[in-house]
Amino acid sequence: MPRYFFEIAYHGAGYAGWQSQANATGVQTVVEHALSKLLRTEIKIVGSGRTDTGVHCAQQFFHTDIDKPFHQQNLLHRLNAFLPRDIAIRSIRTVKPKASARYSAVERTYQYHITRVKDPLQMGLALHYFKPLNIQTMNKAAALLRGEHDFECFSKVKTDVNHFLCSVKRADWKKESNELVFTITANRFLRGMVRAIVGTLLDVGTGKISMQEFRSILHSKDRRKAGANVDPHGLYLMQVKYPKSIFID
Repeated sequence: MPRYFFEIAYHGAGYAGWQSQANATGVQTVVEHALSKLLRTEIKIVGSGRTDTGVHCAQQFFHTDIDKPFHQQNLLHRLNAFLPRDIAIRSIRTVKPKASARYSAVERTYQYHITRVKDPLQMGLALHYFKPLNIQTMNKAAALLRGEHDFECFSKVKTDVNHFLCSVKRADWKKESNELVFTITANRFLRGMVRAIVGTLLDVGTGKISMQEFRSILHSKDRRKAGANVDPHGLYLMQVKYPKSIFID
């Protein structure tokens, strides 16, 4: 049966994250419903990973197997017309039968956006954080995240993973006008990991915790020692990368 990768973007404010849930609407549920309606057969999809409630997404992928023949551009147009305005499908590509949107991904990038001034136009899109911050110190702390580490200290306590090892390729802060943007790239992320990292780095920036304390937290494997999770509305899944070899077209 042919397998397809769908590239998706969404505004996360109206959803309980990506995952389908019994008591809340996830993006996955809305997309499965739309595809099933248009293709007139039950469609189940597998995403590249979960996002938390309220998190936004510039690029994510999901895969599904579709036995019924269809014209990709036609389905893309019809799907975008059918889906709500806060969800968009960017592309549909044929992939090899064993390619997985979740397990074939080699790299993921998140950004966290902070506005330093009260800006009504950024409401729901960035965290307003007005306290003075030492960005240079925050970047020194962020540099300690690079490489392979056990990130249990930044993970939600109840999570179904075999291990907490992640390999971080990039972690840094950049000032852009009135915004402060944190970018982090890794092979995988744990539940709540980015929001916990940002919350802890903000504690470093305000002087609440020292660089030495940040080092200790990183090696502690204890979530209670790290900072609080920042609000989800400033978080964006920006990019998911795959080997070119999995794509057929």
